[in-house]
Amino acid sequence: MEPASRQRIVPHLERVRFKLGEVVCDAGGLLKHAYFPQGSVLSLLTVLENGAAIETANIGREGAFGLFAAMYSRVSFNRCIVQLEGHTARCPIELLQDEFRSSEHIRNLFVSYSETLLSQVQQTVACNAMHSTEERMCRWLLMMHDRAGREALPYTHEFLSNILGANRKSVTLAAQAMQTAGLISYHRGTIQVRDRPGLEQASCECYAIVKERFDAFLKPPATAVQDHSHGRIAAK
Repeated sequence: MEPASRQRIVPHLERVRFKLGEVVCDAGGLLKHAYFPQGSVLSLLTVLENGAAIETANIGREGAFGLFAAMYSRVSFNRCIVQLEGHTARCPIELLQDEFRSSEHIRNLFVSYSETLLSQVQQTVACNAMHSTEERMCRWLLMMHDRAGREALPYTHEFLSNILGANRKSVTLAAQAMQTAGLISYHRGTIQVRDRPGLEQASCECYAIVKERFDAFLKPPATAVQDHSHGRIAAK
């Protein structure tokens, strides 16, 4: 963000911490804040009429949950839960709405991020429909490994089956195959990444496609204006 926007927003940020699996906002809920993960990971779930839910996107330190509310509707389409415990900064929606209306820089930033997040949603939909449970699990673990910054990930097979929209047996079989291949180890609800390159090779193409899109978003082109007046600031 531009310095002027940051100066107006930072004093209103509140640091909060949620537990694993905690609901930040349910589908159809009214959003009062936008949430910026600072070590945590948030999961967006699409909820069906029968109560079943499946993840369509996840958000780490590269993004935020609630920016759509700052731009358009304040009603959340997705259920948002905590996928990885850690701190999160939250900001009142009204403040971000004011910035969105008054700053071209903020409008460009929010729309660009929303398009990038949508690309993850679209790729995840295709992945859920076309790829095996093992490939999808590799993709998901790689995304969590990127965000967690550590080898050990605190997930049970039941949690993974809910997130991936797969039955418990298929998740267990996938985890056993991955453990036999030396990609991960699993013990008492903790998954340890053992072979990161092997995990990338075993994953479907969806992980690399989404990562490339987010890398491009986080590294604006050199042609971006750098005088703090328009556009995103190029990385130094």
